[in-house]
This record gives sequence, C-alpha cells and structure tokens, in this order.
Amino acid sequence: QVQLVESGGGSVQTGGSLTLSCAVSGSSVSSYYMAWFRQAAGKGREGVAYIDPAGKSDYVTSVKGRFTISQDNTKNTLFLQMNGLKSEDTATYVCAARRPGHPIYDYWGQGTQVTVSS
Repeated sequence: QVQLVESGGGSVQTGGSLTLSCAVSGSSVSSYYMAWFRQAAGKGREGVAYIDPAGKSDYVTSVKGRFTISQDNTKNTLFLQMNGLKSEDTATYVCAARRPGHPIYDYWGQGTQVTVSS
C-alpha cells in the first residue's frame, strides 16, 4: 500500500518561499505520476503541479515561474519549491500519486497548510 506524508507547510509573508515535501512509502516515487493539489477554504481542489516518471513537469498557469516540482528517487520523496508566494496561494497542499495507465489519482496524502499573509 502506497502512503504519502506531506511536510513543510507553515506561515510566510507575501513574497516568501517554502518547500513542501511528500515522503512516499510502499513503492517507488519514480514509478508513479505524481502531483501537488491544493484546496483553499471554501473552494474546490486545484491541481498545481505535475511530474511524470520521466521527470517531465507541468504547472497550472497561476504558479508557472514561481513553483517547481521535483522528486528525489534516492529519498523517495516529492518536493514543491514555492517562491514569490502570494496571498492567493494560501491553501492546504496535498500530494497525490497515480499508476501509469490509470486516469485518476489513487493515493493521497493528508495535506499540509500553507498560509501567506501580507
């Protein structure tokens, strides 16, 4: 059973940076399509950043140039480097994994809160 555990959230001022981590156990992070989602209070879940087993990444338009998704296969960990944080980035961030060939994300973490204030 794949388990995902996020860490690294916190409170930061506008323009600041945070790095989120997602520790993967039960399988290899490089075997899955990985992603970061976020959900702000009162809003629906939004896909923020994606990375495939080959390392190709993609981002929602609102975070392009500010966020970077990456993974360390030796540590079996997914990361999200967030720079230039804005108040609208405030949300609970959750990592997720899906198996190749499966259209939906099978595994989800519990989430970590990011709060950006001016």
